Amino acid sequence: MLESVGRSLSLPELEFMHILKTGALIRASVTLGARCGAPTPAELGRLDHYAKLIGLAFQVVDDTLDAAASTATLGKTAGKDADQGKPTYVTVLGLERARELAEELRREAHDSIGGFDDRARHLRDLADFIVLRRF
Repeated sequence: MLESVGRSLSLPELEFMHILKTGALIRASVTLGARCGAPTPAELGRLDHYAKLIGLAFQVVDDTLDAAASTATLGKTAGKDADQGKPTYVTVLGLERARELAEELRREAHDSIGGFDDRARHLRDLADFIVLRRF
């Protein structure tokens, strides 16, 4: 992330960076939790895909909130990413398209865990919280 400050990144480069950052923590959490229930390899793959999607969604929403919310609302300095020249989903896609992407990722995350029925209720709730959160 630090070497990307002040540089323009393509969307695939930005996604790759965040998959290795916040996304990796979320994927590890979901995967470790899933392994406690002895999932099949196919189920584990679907859960990993879900986690990848919500990891990206978390970052997209974080970027949109940094660009659009006030410091008082966020509880941290708003606009800090732009001030520091960090590449974000907002700088790559624009605010409206970044918001649309977050919703697309949420829907795809829901789809990826659709076969788990009520066992995935908390995961669906987590995806909703991440994308629909407003301060």
